[in-house]
Amino acid sequence: MRPRALVLTLLLVAGFWFVTERGNVNLKQLIQPISVNGRFWSDPVTAHGSGFGADEQNNIDIYKTNRLATVNITSIVYQRDFFFQVFPQKGIGSGFIINDEGEILTNNHVVSGSRNITVTLSDKSHYAATVVGLDRRSDLAIIRIHANRKLPFVRLGNSDTLVVGQKVLAIGNPFGLEGTLTTGIVSSLGRSLQNEDGNPLEGLIQTDAAINPGNSGGPLLDSSGNVIGINTAIYGSQTASGESGSIGIGFAMPINRAKEKLEEYRTTGKISHPVLGITQPVLVQGDLAEELNMPASGGLLIQGIEEGSPAGAAGLRGPTRSVIVGGRYRLGIGGDLIIAIDGNPVEGQDALTHAMSEKRPGEKMVLTIFRGNRTMKVTVTLGSAPEAL
Repeated sequence: MRPRALVLTLLLVAGFWFVTERGNVNLKQLIQPISVNGRFWSDPVTAHGSGFGADEQNNIDIYKTNRLATVNITSIVYQRDFFFQVFPQKGIGSGFIINDEGEILTNNHVVSGSRNITVTLSDKSHYAATVVGLDRRSDLAIIRIHANRKLPFVRLGNSDTLVVGQKVLAIGNPFGLEGTLTTGIVSSLGRSLQNEDGNPLEGLIQTDAAINPGNSGGPLLDSSGNVIGINTAIYGSQTASGESGSIGIGFAMPINRAKEKLEEYRTTGKISHPVLGITQPVLVQGDLAEELNMPASGGLLIQGIEEGSPAGAAGLRGPTRSVIVGGRYRLGIGGDLIIAIDGNPVEGQDALTHAMSEKRPGEKMVLTIFRGNRTMKVTVTLGSAPEAL
């Protein structure tokens, strides 16, 4: 043996002796099996042995339970092209079954104007659906299928107890990809948007769970698997097909609002809306309010009163003249300034709309107003505007 090879061998033997003898390490501790059942890799069976994390298992359980009651909705709307030729346009959306008899909640805009509505269940079976109730102002629809069997259904939760940061899950059919699950958190509460008809949607849940076209009408669930919202709208970027894709800002209608409408429909056979009769109130605060001889804290300045409305009957007053503000827009002045609603100070442009969303026809609303350098309270009994079903 060459000298260099002999030296290297001696060093290796000495090192092994040092580790095992001087380091008091058992040889069995150093030599570990590198194969499992004769294989030199870890397969899915081996990985599954460690189990899912608690949050993963929660996602899986909620999906398995609620996927069965989440449906795909296809609607056909007939439109006219540039040459006034009638053609059918197909739309897709989601919904969820709320009882074993086949009643389904979804968004109004998913089925609005449709002549043919088809519901596809999780087992791929198809059923024609009929519309039994619409609430355009809340973007809510109730449809029904007849499956001649008991159907799986979801549990409706309580959206009044939601807090920002809690986990939520969305199930739906984004871009027609049925049975898609996404997860996220409640990003904010009490958001306001306008729907396709220009009507305000109040008190929406904001979430970063991915919601895309086709998710509309599907359930937003909490970590207990209860439906706490109906996925309704998104802020999105344009996709290659021209549709809006998720950028992490989605909105859902609180389920408690839908529960109220369901109860009203089942009790009275219709869905109605409270009517006040004040048109286009404008938020006036700060320097502008002081220039108009109003309190700096401001409020909603009434711009019009509908004839024969509850507001008119209660004696509320609209503007008597107008001024140009900032050289840009005309503001009606001389009317009542609403500074509080049911004792709550007006803090935003949507204060009146938000208060109305929590009222029913026939209920009373107490408005604190500023008129002629003094403050007074006016009680209005809200009227009713039935929604066609």
